[in-house]
Amino acid sequence: MQKIDKTNALKPPSDGQLSTQESRGPLLLGAHVSIAGGAHHAIGRGEDLGCTAIQIFTKNAAQWESNPLAEEEVKRFKKERARTGIMVVVHDAYLINLGSPNTALLKKSRAAFLDEIERAEELEIPYLIMHPGAHTGSGEDAGIKSVARSFNIILRKTSGFRVKILVENTAGQGTALGHSLDHLRRIIEQTTEPERMGVCLDSCHAFAAGYDLRGPSDYQRVMDEFDAVIGLDRLKALHLNDCKKGLGLRVDRHEHLGKGTLGLEFFRLVMNDPRFRHVPKIIETPKLLEGEDMDPVNLGLLRGLVIHVGSANHS
Repeated sequence: MQKIDKTNALKPPSDGQLSTQESRGPLLLGAHVSIAGGAHHAIGRGEDLGCTAIQIFTKNAAQWESNPLAEEEVKRFKKERARTGIMVVVHDAYLINLGSPNTALLKKSRAAFLDEIERAEELEIPYLIMHPGAHTGSGEDAGIKSVARSFNIILRKTSGFRVKILVENTAGQGTALGHSLDHLRRIIEQTTEPERMGVCLDSCHAFAAGYDLRGPSDYQRVMDEFDAVIGLDRLKALHLNDCKKGLGLRVDRHEHLGKGTLGLEFFRLVMNDPRFRHVPKIIETPKLLEGEDMDPVNLGLLRGLVIHVGSANHS
């Protein structure tokens, strides 16, 4: 078994660092956007929202089958990305369950995930975010082994690919795997190519799973634990979502920022943490509230939480 190399894990910032990040390049922030009409249109939608990063599906997330990416579509996507400079990450389809004990479903899931990684590679997308799946009664140990075995099969078939697989933490609803940092560590440790693996941390899922992120000391404690268990160098994407239900209730329900049980302080802390400036931060909050388009509202709130150079010194 290969151990995770944490020699490059990042260290916690000092308080003084939190107000000096503007000189370190663009802050990567955006939303999950629709690919209706073609994946290249998603980039334009992100541009309209002022995004520097977006998340997309590369196919219908509620279907197993998909048409191959057309050559012209791939060209248009790459052209739009080059024009805007927007970073793109992809999320896999929700049907996939690499932890399933059901042989037929597992085979179908492996084939679908292989298609996902091939599509991401064709579009030259650096990160493919995925939920590890659910054990559906076989137990967590068996489920984790199934996920790792599935990854090893897929990694072997995609040797030389540049896209990294990011395992996302979950709320732990039902028999979902990945609700603890140790689950993510064990999955990555059991892969044959851990250098091709990373993590996406979802704030709603973490809070629902029992990781309290609400205050500065809570935030630092969780980040310290992440660093010790996995290594912050593996944290390649953040999903910034408030949580509709309470701490540790294991209910996966995203809420608009500041309107849930997680609250705004966490978002202020993460938006001003220089370790994560170049980590894409993606909102997956509900799109509407009483008929109003909420992506601009939630993104605007996050931008407003950033402490600009000089402003902190004059407050």
